[in-house]
Formats: sequence, C-alpha cells, structure tokens
Amino acid sequence: MSDLLSSLNPAQQEAVKHFEGPALVVAGAGSGKTRTVVHRIAYLMRERRVYPSEILAVTFTNKAAGEMKERLVRMVGPQAKELWVATFHAAAVRILRVYGEYVGLRPGFVIFDEDDQNALLKEVLKELGLEARPGPFRAMLDRIKNRGEELSAFLREAPDYIGGVPKEVAAEVYRRYQEALKVQGAVDFNDLLLLAIKLFEDHPEVLHKVQQRARFIHVDEYQDTNPVQYRLTRLLAGEKPNLMVVGDPDQSIYGFRAADIHNILRFTQDYPEARVIRLEENYRSSRPILQVANAVIEKNALRLEKVLRPTKEGGEPVRLYRAPNAREEAAFVAREVVRLGGYQGIAVLYRTNAQSRLLEEHLRRAGVPVRLVGAVGFFERREVKDLLAYARVAVNPADGINLRRIVNTPPRGIGASTVSRLVDYAQKAGLSLYEALCAAQQVLSRPQPVQAFVGLLQELMESAFESGPVAFFQRVLEATGFREALREEPDGEDRLQNVEELLRAARDWEEEEGGSLADFLDAVALTARAEEPQGEAPAEAVTLMTLHNAKGLEFPTVFLVGLEENLLPHRNSLSRLEDLEEERRLFYVGITRAQERLYLSYAEEREVYGKREYTRPSRFLEDIPRELLQEVGAFGETSAAPSRLPKPEKPAQGFRGGEKVRHPKFGQGTVVAAMGEEVTVMFPEVGLKRLALRFAGLERLE
Repeated sequence: MSDLLSSLNPAQQEAVKHFEGPALVVAGAGSGKTRTVVHRIAYLMRERRVYPSEILAVTFTNKAAGEMKERLVRMVGPQAKELWVATFHAAAVRILRVYGEYVGLRPGFVIFDEDDQNALLKEVLKELGLEARPGPFRAMLDRIKNRGEELSAFLREAPDYIGGVPKEVAAEVYRRYQEALKVQGAVDFNDLLLLAIKLFEDHPEVLHKVQQRARFIHVDEYQDTNPVQYRLTRLLAGEKPNLMVVGDPDQSIYGFRAADIHNILRFTQDYPEARVIRLEENYRSSRPILQVANAVIEKNALRLEKVLRPTKEGGEPVRLYRAPNAREEAAFVAREVVRLGGYQGIAVLYRTNAQSRLLEEHLRRAGVPVRLVGAVGFFERREVKDLLAYARVAVNPADGINLRRIVNTPPRGIGASTVSRLVDYAQKAGLSLYEALCAAQQVLSRPQPVQAFVGLLQELMESAFESGPVAFFQRVLEATGFREALREEPDGEDRLQNVEELLRAARDWEEEEGGSLADFLDAVALTARAEEPQGEAPAEAVTLMTLHNAKGLEFPTVFLVGLEENLLPHRNSLSRLEDLEEERRLFYVGITRAQERLYLSYAEEREVYGKREYTRPSRFLEDIPRELLQEVGAFGETSAAPSRLPKPEKPAQGFRGGEKVRHPKFGQGTVVAAMGEEVTVMFPEVGLKRLALRFAGLERLE
C-alpha cells in the first residue's frame, strides 16, 4: 500500500483510505483531485479486494474517462479494464441497451445528436407551418429535460413567446418532436438520463441489479451536476451508499447548462453521516496568485469553506493594467506576449467570444501565432457570416451561395420548398437565383414574401454604393429585424455582441483605411483567411479562449482581460445574487488557471452596442487588497505611483453590502450590492430587488 500513499499529502491519503459510506471531497483548484480519485480506486482493488466490476466512476467527458482508465491500467494491471468508468450519458446508454424494453425502447434504438435534433425540429416546424429557427426550441427542450421538468410546469414559468411563436404553440412543437423521436425509434442525449431514471423508479428489481454492478460509486465534478444527474446518482447510491463525490463549489460556472451548485452544498444534508475531506494544498499556482484567488472567492456566500495553500514558495506579483480603451488593452497584451516569448505557455482569457477579435488582430500584427480554442474564427461565426452575406449579395447579386444563405435569414416566410422551386426555375431558364427571385410572380402561387425580399435587396444594393460598411450594416439590422431574431436564441446575447463587434471592426476600418463596402469585404476576406488553420496548429502559439472553456486547464502565464462592470460580471447576471456569485466564481476559475504569472486588465472605455462608453472596473477587483496587486504601465513597467485602483463608484450612502435593512413593502432584507444611488437587497420573501435609495425608504437595522 505504501506506493499508493507515499506520494500523497495527508488529506489525499484520508480520501484514498476512506472505505464504506458516503464521502464529500472538497477539492480546490490544482489540488490533485484526479490523482486522488485514481489512487482511491486502486486502493479499493488492491487493499480492500473490491472487484473492479463493482466500481463505477462517473466523469463529465469521454476524454477524462479514457485517461482515468488508462492510468488505472498502468497502476493495477489489465484487471482495471473491467472498471466501469463513463460519463453520465454513457452509463445510461449501457443500462438502456440491456433494459431499454422496460421503458418502451426498441432494440437498437438510435441516439440523435445536436444536428439530428435540429433536422427533426425543422421537420416538425415545417409540419406546423412555422417559419422559425430550431435554436430556441432546442433550448426549450434542453431546459425541460436537464431540469427533469414536466411540460406543464415549464409552461407556467415560460415567457409568452418562444422562438417567435406563442408558448402554447411551442408546447405543440415539443409534443410533436417527442412523438417523431418515438416513431423513428430514437432518443436524444437528454432522454437517456430521464429514461434511466424512469427505468429505476418503475422497476426496482432492475435498479437492484445495477446497484450490484455499482457498489462503490465515484462522481467527479459534482458541483456541475444538474437536477437529473443528481436524481440518477441518488437512485444508484441507494439506501446504503458507498458514494464518494469530488468537486469544488467555488468552480461551479455552468448554471446556464442547468448545473445546480446546491447539489454539492447540500450533500451533507442528503447524507448526514458523510465524511467531509478538504483538499486545500495547491500544486499549480504561486503564492501571490493564490492570495488573490482566496481574496476574491471568500466574498461568496454559496460555498464550502476552504483556503488554497501553495506548495511552492516565491512567485511574481500579480500585475494590474488599466487601459485607456479596449484597443490599447489588446496592444498591451501583444507587447507583453512578445516580451515574454515562449508562446505555448501563454493564455489570454475573456468573458465573451466577441472580445477575441481585437486580441487576435493585435497579436497577429505583432507576429504572434494564435490558437483560438472553443470557437471558430470571428469572421466564421454564423451571425457574422450572415451579415457579411447581405453585403456580398448587395455588391454582387449574382452570388447565389450567399443569396441562399440570407433568403430566409431572419425567417421571412420563404421556406425551403419555395427556394427549391426558384432554384429549379433558374437552372431551366439559365438565370441567376436573383433573377429567378425577381420573376417570382411567374413561378409561385404566393410570391409576396419573395417580392418583399427582392425590394429589400434592391434597397440594400443602392445603400452598398452610397454608404460605407457601418451605415450599410446598420441598415441591414434595421430593415430585417436581425437583432430581434438573435435575442430569441439561447446564446443570443453572445451572438448580439458579435454583431456589435462586426460594427466596431467596420468602424475601425473606416477610420484607418476608408473606402467602399466592396473594399471592406476584400479586407475581411484576407483577414478571415489569416484566421484559417494551416494544417496542424503551431506548436508555439498563444491560446485565446473564454473563461468557461478554460476550466480544467493551466498555463504558466495568464492574461485575464476585460475586468469591467457589465462584462465580468456580465450585465445579464446583475439581477440575481446566484448569478452574480457565479460570475465571481468564473473570475476565480480564471485566476487559478495561472501557474507562475498573472496579468489582470480592464479598459476605461469600450464600445457597447455601437457606442463608446466609459466603463467601471469590475466590482470583483475591489475584493482584492491593493497590496496584492502591482500596477503596471502600457509597456509593462512598474507604476511609480502606489498601486491604486479607481473605485467603480462610491458606495451608495455608506452601504457596502452585508447591512440589514427594512423596506416598507418588502420587509427585512440584506444589502448584497451598492453602487452610486442604488442598492441591491435580498429579501427572503420576494428575492433580489434593485432599489433607488432616493425613493426606497430603507431603514437600517442594527
């Protein structure tokens, strides 16, 4: 046993040697949690003589499952191949392949992926005569199924319109979709977990058989489980649970995917006899970085107490750069990257994909190779390509590829069958698709939508030659309802920001280069080509990614940019305490990706929805004691002045957060945020309320 324990610290050893009963391992960032789980499974097999066929380990990705199994094979030999190491969905598939007939599944049922879902939803929408995108309806399906809701419960809370149709019609889309799945002998990924739960609840004898195959259960990243995964875990654990869950509520950042942080926070309520083990020794980051991380996260209320402790001493101070604007922020990053060299060990992290464009541009100008992770190049993003397609058609109406892209984008009642008839007519008559559209009255029984679209195109053609790219794109947005259509999509906010970023790119180009819309399209084509991967990604490249995509990774040097109010925390998170705390956790995750060197930066001015606005530093920067930050200048030089951070705004009338107050209507509550002349108060009966102090009539309580 000594070789299993000798390389572990005391807390890790305690987790490894835990045998029977439930256990919660609170594993801080960089604390070696995967190593701990692997050694614990090996310990069960070698020292406790547990059969590998009695052990289940659940991870969140197939890659993590494969790596865990490979490590165990190296540690304990070929018998580790009998271990059940899988994602939640893979485990459910294995169960349903054996027992699926109990819940009405055909042998050999197929599993629909996202593309299949979209295709099926398009068929359903066509059957119902709806001209709408499948995106909002797929988001509805995901929400209902990830939360394990009944359709009726969802409808009670849903907005009146979903995907541009009344919610009652959206409910019919849901029902038709489920019926179509059944007819085709198919399930989607979310159905897998729901069907496994139904199987266990309706057939306890099957549950008992599966429990014999999963006597010792491990669940990794427990803070990221959703309500359905939580229910499935509890069923598998049974009355006498040998369940070890591993996770960190401070790294719970996937609320938008229905992850529920309360699953890990209430573990000891679900299992009162559970042992709690904290892994607090951090093997990743230097002391200055961990001091900043601890200072940030301790302000959250929804957490389990722990403090990360470094195992390595020394380290450079955490640097803070205050940029006059977003362009100077990107230029600073590029200069520092060049100065540091060793591009492979550098990551630039940001809150939204739209922030990547300026960073890519400045790094490319500086000759720095870039690897963009988790997103396509900026000019390849769907909404950006859609708007560029309008421009290309306006400049060249014979461009049939781009014309087909925009003919029903946003939806305007020109369905696929209509386009097909027009394409056939064009081919037979030897015309371009645009010419066929102009002849719609001769081809279609209901030509009005096409005629209206042709009128729009003719107007845009005139605009293309009379105005620059900025005015042209603004006209497209106004005339088509493009923004409104994006707002209805599940990731609409990110897509809208990309639209605004395209307008910024056009405006910058007009100021620096100038010219016609056609000239701008040429510049874009050259830029987009530079974004394309040329074979294998370069071994030495700076990594650009969102904070969400950075989870689980580590880099010697990290730049964490855009630390401003309404960006981090994001503007959509400011109305609920839970969302605000998730944004703080996202900042914490970004900080703890850094091993040796961390830069924080924010801009004093940034374009927001086409307008230059003065910004405020993120409230999260205020959580960091000034002595933990070293302010630097535009060229990385240490500021001569003492390190100071401008206050986002004076706290409202002395409120800073945490004060008990009474409101004449809402009763007693607690101030959770204060800014300018407003405070945000959590009231037990009505939730969060944003109040203007001038009119609120708040009474301070001692």
